[in-house]
Amino acid sequence: MGKMTRFPGLVLSLALMLPPAAQAEIDNEPYPLEYWALRAVIDQAQVSPDGKYLGLMKIPSKDGNPIIEVYEADDLTKEPFRLNADPMEITNFYWASDEDIIFTLRQKVRDIVEGQNEGVYQNKIASVNVRTQRLREFEETNASIVNIAPGKPNKVIISFQEGGDDGPGSKIGETFRPQSYWLFDLKKGTKQLLIRGKLALGNIEFNGNGEPWGARGFDAAKGDFIWYVRRSGASGWEEIYRVHESEVEDFFIESIDPTSTNHVLVSAQNGHDKLGFWSFNINTKKFDELIYRRSDVDVLSARYHSNDWQNPDTVVGINYFTDKQHTEYFDEIEGATYAQLEQFIPHSHYVNINSRSRDGGTMTIYNSGPRDPGTYYLLKNGKITPVGSRQPLLESEKLADLEYVTFEARDGLKLRAYVTLPNGKPPYPTIVMPHGGPWVRETPVFSEWAQMLANNGYMVVQPQYRGSLNYGLNFHLTAWINGGEAGYKMQDDKDDSALHLVERGLADPDRIAMFGWSYGGYAALAAASRTPQIYQCTMAGAAVADMIQQHNFNLRRYRDNSVTKRQQEIYRREALNPIDEVAKVNIPILIIHGDLDQRVQVVHAKRYMKELDKHNKYYKYVELEGADHFSNTLFFHHQIELYESMLDFLANDCGNMSLRADAEDTDVLPDATVANQGRN
Repeated sequence: MGKMTRFPGLVLSLALMLPPAAQAEIDNEPYPLEYWALRAVIDQAQVSPDGKYLGLMKIPSKDGNPIIEVYEADDLTKEPFRLNADPMEITNFYWASDEDIIFTLRQKVRDIVEGQNEGVYQNKIASVNVRTQRLREFEETNASIVNIAPGKPNKVIISFQEGGDDGPGSKIGETFRPQSYWLFDLKKGTKQLLIRGKLALGNIEFNGNGEPWGARGFDAAKGDFIWYVRRSGASGWEEIYRVHESEVEDFFIESIDPTSTNHVLVSAQNGHDKLGFWSFNINTKKFDELIYRRSDVDVLSARYHSNDWQNPDTVVGINYFTDKQHTEYFDEIEGATYAQLEQFIPHSHYVNINSRSRDGGTMTIYNSGPRDPGTYYLLKNGKITPVGSRQPLLESEKLADLEYVTFEARDGLKLRAYVTLPNGKPPYPTIVMPHGGPWVRETPVFSEWAQMLANNGYMVVQPQYRGSLNYGLNFHLTAWINGGEAGYKMQDDKDDSALHLVERGLADPDRIAMFGWSYGGYAALAAASRTPQIYQCTMAGAAVADMIQQHNFNLRRYRDNSVTKRQQEIYRREALNPIDEVAKVNIPILIIHGDLDQRVQVVHAKRYMKELDKHNKYYKYVELEGADHFSNTLFFHHQIELYESMLDFLANDCGNMSLRADAEDTDVLPDATVANQGRN
């Protein structure tokens, strides 16, 4: 053990390297659940701007927290420099200069959730020089890293909240406080105030030279969202676009247009159904030219140049997502570079150059897909070397393929779904796994939950039900604009995804279950009380059990005229409400909830179970102690408890879903008893 350098909350040490993880034999047996429960063993591999160092995050043990390791890129066999942040947990890191790393940390500071969306963690920022091993802790709490400006060496821009509510406009959120933006000098340890945001002009974007160039504000008197730009060298802001808060179309400034100082690139519908990429004229304040739009899906995002140090703010293509992420390139060299990498990377699916040296010669490449849980590679001196996998115990041969399917809902609406196919022959026992949200864009790359279930013999379908993003404005609005469809047509879409697979001979109609988290958990509760019954059981994680209660939690965050308020009023108040439907429940339910859930508080599960008890319904309950709503708070022991409870429930409580050779086929519900696995 080498000499340790300490300062409050952080420890630097030279620790022994861990031996490589043992590889599991390729056979017909599913992986031990411990393999799936591990958090990312290796993550965020990045090269320094000069290409001399390779940094990465590693979790050295199943119950451990991440450490940062820094290797010499020319020789990865040499002992690395290591940074441990105990008692805090490192969450992210970035190269800010050739020798300086800036990283974010969090620490649990409370034992209870104090209110809606009020978690138990506190965040900080710190930096370390990998040559001198000097550490510096930023005094601001809950700050975020905004920009690492290539044009300002050894400097970073961070933001944090200061001050109180911002005048009358604060009714948009009673706890609203504007962000202030500061430039930190990592060498001197000094900071300089750049700009203080306010409700009327905040959410400020900075370019590669550290200059503010874009902002968004809110006119509380008129109820308008406003977009601003600041031209290079100018001292003032120009308003270029405003839209009333009740408008359903999107408008977002993506980037400065590299071909013109008078244009910005925006994503917007601009009167069309699908989100497109446009050139927007700052002078005329109008859309000038459609850059790219598709007829099947929305644009996803801009792809920026892989060498951000030399080409900051440079858009080289536009991403969209169908069966996987695709890119329409404007830059031939970047397009050819990615095409070549995809030929060399095994099981290439989502390939991304996630860091690159200033001279372009050294880079890290990340790939993830159905048969790759996430692998990092180092390209240096023309040679590609594997750095490591996020989940090194999971081998591609035992993972499952992902199929992108299209079909029609019972009312004729075109739907899509992602199907994870287990090894073996159909028809398969099937898990319908709707995404949370519900107003989100689901882009499956490597789905750990789906792959874990497939590895244990279950086919998993992830339906893109109406209301989901990515499939145009009309598809989204269908879920709520003419009446709330949660628990109704949105639920039919999930059922229809399973029935479509039954028609194809892939799904066994007598062995279908549903599992979901958050809104997906709500859907699982809704499925338990709907008829005709197609499910043998449901598993509801972090579920919204009472839509009205959840709506009341959030009421103070919405303005009366906002599209969000209107959407939530229709969606939640007109939805099928699971807690009112308990008497109709006719299948077993597994309820899973974190006791520190800030988004959907555990009181939902508690009240729902009281109703189940009142009506003598069968269920099991698992409470994940210390878990919040979000996946980054599910540690190894949480995942083990989650996976064990799911597979046990499917095998022993879910009709004939069991994959055991000696399982009895039965449609008879168990006796109405409750098995509590966890705390009451």
